[in-house]
Amino acid sequence: MEINQAEQIWIADDDRSIRWVLERALQKAGIKVRSFEGADQVLQALRMEEPEVLLTDIRMPGTDGLTLLSKMQTGHPDVPVIIMTAHSDLDSAVSAYRGGAFEYLPKPFDVNEAVELVRRACRMRQESRTQVVGELATDSGFAAGEIIGKAPSMQEVFRAIGRLSKSSITVLITGESGTGKELVAKALHTHSPRANKPFIALNTAAIPSELLESELFGHEKGAFTGAYAQRKGRFEQADTGTLFLDEIGDMPAELQTRLLRVLAEGTFYRVGGHTPVKVDVRIIAATHQNLEELVRKGSFREDLFHRLNVIRIHNPPLRERREDIPLLLKFFLMRAAEELHVDAKVLSPAVTAYLQSLMWPGNVRQLENTCRWLTVMASGQEVVMDDLPSELQEREQSKAELPGDWEKALAQFASHRLAKGSTAFLDEMYPIFERILLQAALDKTGGRKIEAAELLGWGRNTLTRKLKELGFEKA
Repeated sequence: MEINQAEQIWIADDDRSIRWVLERALQKAGIKVRSFEGADQVLQALRMEEPEVLLTDIRMPGTDGLTLLSKMQTGHPDVPVIIMTAHSDLDSAVSAYRGGAFEYLPKPFDVNEAVELVRRACRMRQESRTQVVGELATDSGFAAGEIIGKAPSMQEVFRAIGRLSKSSITVLITGESGTGKELVAKALHTHSPRANKPFIALNTAAIPSELLESELFGHEKGAFTGAYAQRKGRFEQADTGTLFLDEIGDMPAELQTRLLRVLAEGTFYRVGGHTPVKVDVRIIAATHQNLEELVRKGSFREDLFHRLNVIRIHNPPLRERREDIPLLLKFFLMRAAEELHVDAKVLSPAVTAYLQSLMWPGNVRQLENTCRWLTVMASGQEVVMDDLPSELQEREQSKAELPGDWEKALAQFASHRLAKGSTAFLDEMYPIFERILLQAALDKTGGRKIEAAELLGWGRNTLTRKLKELGFEKA
């Protein structure tokens, strides 16, 4: 099994010569490497990403390797950790091995042995991940809390769920409305040590602010008008399990403060209560908003943001996983047919291709509603273009006239090409840009070259040169 080149092997050692030797050996073996002088730098980098395998020395300035191992076991339990140790540390390394390290590598070591050990750790992790991803991908689909998706961006979501399957760490799920953030939250719960405990969901944007405190923390009898009996809030209902807070960005400021206190202390008071209530709850939060921007504006507490943003999973919009659209269409058409007790509709190839090309601003939720509409409204068993709702076609036609996401699409294309190893990328792309713009100008002027040049801001000499360079004269 080959190591995925998108993954990194991290090395933590304050000895520059050790880092140099390992970097060269692993890079020569075709393995991507990132090095750190100490554990503190590793812990900082873990806020943004995680490695495929971590090699760490025991004795380093600041946080030592065994403390780093302990933190990895808590926050990143699926990452194999290889402990590097001098002979004097061997007893500590053996203890670390028993405590969760994948293996220990005594110094001085053979570089070939080190490379083989890294490969073995990668194979072990990838086999474990494949098993979890297979379970996620082959179950019945959206309705059961599992997720349909073969696109690389969705496989990243599956991998994240797999990595967190032994953890109860706090997770923040981001993504546009309709992308299925609650389904990811349910999958995180189902594939966690708390799977047999409660999963409680609350959409903070759907509850009036004056009632949200009682919903979260409960209330005592007589706490306010209409409080005829004591009521447990969502935190108590989720005790020992998972509490999913959807649209966390809409939470009022005063409740953000209370939530922060609960996350820090694990205790709270019911509305009107004087006795602290202690709970053990895993928090999974979700938002379609940019929380960093809300923090800058002062509408979301920065300390709460950092409490929630321990591990982040991004749910991609449907337009960034178009290869999944045919799978989702088939699934939602079948489910709509079962709900309505009719035969499932079949899409013509033209309809499938057209639907796959749309932007889907409402994401998977919009796609599901479209399938329900087609199941009820399409006249024949096979859905043809004329069966599509007119507003869907009109909306996409107007967007086609003035595409609004071309800069984002260009950025994604550039990132993809550079990740594939393109060099001299601008030299390659600049003639393509000019050729497209010149052709558009010629189309606009009916082939009149001088007028096209004026539209582009070119002089006569520049036009003559560009026509030759870009192959228009030959054409």
